Amino acid sequence: MSLAQVHYTSAAPGDEGTAGRFTAVGPGVSGALLAEIEPLVRYELPGGVPERPSDGELRSLPQAFGYFSLSDGSRLVARSAPVRDAGGTGAGVRFHAHAVHLPPGVPLPGDRLPVEAWRSPHWVAVTPGGATPDPLALPPGPAAVSEGLDDFAVSRGPWLAAVLADLRRAGDTEAAGRPVALVERQCADVARWLGLASVTLPRESAERLTFTTYTRRPGSSASRVVGVLPEDAAAARAAGLRVHECAGPAPAGGTEDVWATTAARVWRSRSPELFQAARELPGEPFAAGPLAVTALCAGIALGPDGRAAAAGWAADRPYALDAQRTGRLVEAIASPGIDDRTAAEFDAAGRLFGALEGRCPASVTAPLAAMLVTEAVRGGNGSLELPRRDAFAGPEGAEVAERLGPEILTELADTVGSRSVARTVQLLRVARLLGVDGTESLPGVVDRLAPALLAEASAAQEGPPGFAPALLELLDEQFEVRTALLGALDRIAPQDPGAVARFLERVALPFTGTQALPHLRMCAEVPEAMATLGGDRAAVWHRVLRAAGLSPFAEPLVLRTAVGLVWEDRAPTVEEARLLLDAATSDSHRVAGTWARLVDAALSTSTAGTSATGTSATGTSATGTDEAARLAHDLLRGFPGEIGGRERAGLLLLDLVRELRTGAPEPGWAERVRTLCAQAEPVEPALRERAHAALVERLLAPDRPGAELYDFVHGADAELIAAYDRTARTASVRSRLRAQPAYAADCFTVWTAHPHAGRAWPPVAAALLDDVLRPAVRGMSAEDVAEVEATVGRTGSSGRADAFRDWNRSSTLGRLGRRIAGRVRRG
Repeated sequence: MSLAQVHYTSAAPGDEGTAGRFTAVGPGVSGALLAEIEPLVRYELPGGVPERPSDGELRSLPQAFGYFSLSDGSRLVARSAPVRDAGGTGAGVRFHAHAVHLPPGVPLPGDRLPVEAWRSPHWVAVTPGGATPDPLALPPGPAAVSEGLDDFAVSRGPWLAAVLADLRRAGDTEAAGRPVALVERQCADVARWLGLASVTLPRESAERLTFTTYTRRPGSSASRVVGVLPEDAAAARAAGLRVHECAGPAPAGGTEDVWATTAARVWRSRSPELFQAARELPGEPFAAGPLAVTALCAGIALGPDGRAAAAGWAADRPYALDAQRTGRLVEAIASPGIDDRTAAEFDAAGRLFGALEGRCPASVTAPLAAMLVTEAVRGGNGSLELPRRDAFAGPEGAEVAERLGPEILTELADTVGSRSVARTVQLLRVARLLGVDGTESLPGVVDRLAPALLAEASAAQEGPPGFAPALLELLDEQFEVRTALLGALDRIAPQDPGAVARFLERVALPFTGTQALPHLRMCAEVPEAMATLGGDRAAVWHRVLRAAGLSPFAEPLVLRTAVGLVWEDRAPTVEEARLLLDAATSDSHRVAGTWARLVDAALSTSTAGTSATGTSATGTSATGTDEAARLAHDLLRGFPGEIGGRERAGLLLLDLVRELRTGAPEPGWAERVRTLCAQAEPVEPALRERAHAALVERLLAPDRPGAELYDFVHGADAELIAAYDRTARTASVRSRLRAQPAYAADCFTVWTAHPHAGRAWPPVAAALLDDVLRPAVRGMSAEDVAEVEATVGRTGSSGRADAFRDWNRSSTLGRLGRRIAGRVRRG
């Protein structure tokens, strides 16, 4: 069908107030469309143009060739060109616009793209005769797109990838970003860029790419791609367009768009026909994989990202290529001359090998297998997906094994340098693939690998560590490595069972076979036991110990593992410690080293804080302290050669507390308390308080030996005397004083017997007489007071009885005097 055409001419000299006028309009173009078309076809001369240019200068002026979308869904292809005003050589410059209107859904003749009309000879610079021109057909120009584009692409190599990436985005309506400004000295070069885009992009994207090859006002242009001269580049940048100054120095950076980078290499290789070949392969329109595969099969060298994209695409579609192209792709990816491979490329190559293995002859996949294992050994890439063992059954495998075997054995035998778990696992797996015998080095390897597993896993974030999948594959592949490694982990588990248990929670090692592995089985059992039994640590301990399958009498180290698992970060309670002590012999605890945890239990329980009344600061009774003291006694008897230093002194102090409260300790109580406290330094304050309390409670008892009391008083230990003072003032002592005249008499004798025993005792004794004993005697009946006096006389002397009467009388007179004084004041 014929297409309606429009002609527009700028205002002639003297036509003030108008920008131009339509001189011819074809049928079907409404007035509303003309109002929309007019700003699109206007033309503005570049700066510095002479008022009356020569013919050569006129021909060198830019032409605005554009393709626009209109509001009704139709499109417009237009050319606006400067022309000489009527009047001859000396006349000024006007412009003439010639446009072709394309209704919705109607293409250009021959179904050509708009940019292909760029060099059409049917563009005119004058209005045809007649008021309304006949509809004219507009055939495409002669090979306008393909002619000379290869040379142009090579000349624009530094900008090629970045511009193609932006042109792709400009033609994508869903990802429409900022418009693109192409800065060129010639508008024909902007058209050539659009010609490159029409060949590179899929047709639907090229048809959506609206453009103009020249404008002075890039910020107000409705096109997705605009061409500007160098003097207008700053205006384009200020308007927020993506500016490519192709007329200036080469850009320093590139683009991360792998599709665009690959397309640029295809253009520089002068192979534009590959774009159509790539579009025939399955995949998204702008996926880099199909184009990269096509380029590599055509012998075009790509970078690591392009090769990775090709390998990844082929791995996902192993049947998309025929045998010939598959072979070419493998040769290109595994070429020995490549030295810039990345980890992502190796991973993609590994996936490609896995997809092709079994589908292609071994001769086809052998280069990939050799490349992968070489990288695993020399490149240190521990995340590679390795080939299966049968990939190296042929002569290619023997050659690779001969080349890499000595390197593998040398590195595995190195016990000095640092080597990660992933690296060790990879080396062991590659050694098996290549049939390299590492039996001699295996014990040393696993002895080093086992603690490294725990260290790296504890340093990693939550979840399985990165080496876990490869490690499990190694253990599944190599029975001898699994046996040796599990044995090594079982041997080190008693040293740090908590770390082993946490490791097994994150990495489920396969130890369900015939190996005993008692410690590993205990470490694997403890999480479920704790979840099931909760805070009952004794029950958890029994269950974990049963999981070992061995008696602590036969294998004492299971005691250490079980205790470390259940009481890893705390000491057992005294009841739990008693359970542990009774569960095995002292010899078993001695071998396992668990006696130290029992000592911690005894000393920790002793520091809960008990007052002289037998109640702790938190309100608990002294029963726990008595149990700890009995445990201390048994530990001292069971491990006499192991317990020493301050721990031994602390246990002896606890044992002395037990004897002071329940038995007959050896003489020298106060001195022993002082000595043991000094030996147990830094002694816990609560333990010191308990020892002092037990001592003074015994000294306050009426049946204490006089020699012990004498030593205590004359020892002049201010801390012990202060403890005595605190205990004597407690409610239990006051109650006994009021209820037992004999006890009151005994206290009077003691508190008056040593008036010159140093500086600490006399003031305390005098204060106790006034503050504690006097109120108790004051509350007694006359008969009880008389009994106190008689008891003082019997146990002391008549002089001591007289002293009690004088002391008591002074109290009575004092009360009487206070009564008289009160009456006088009231009178």
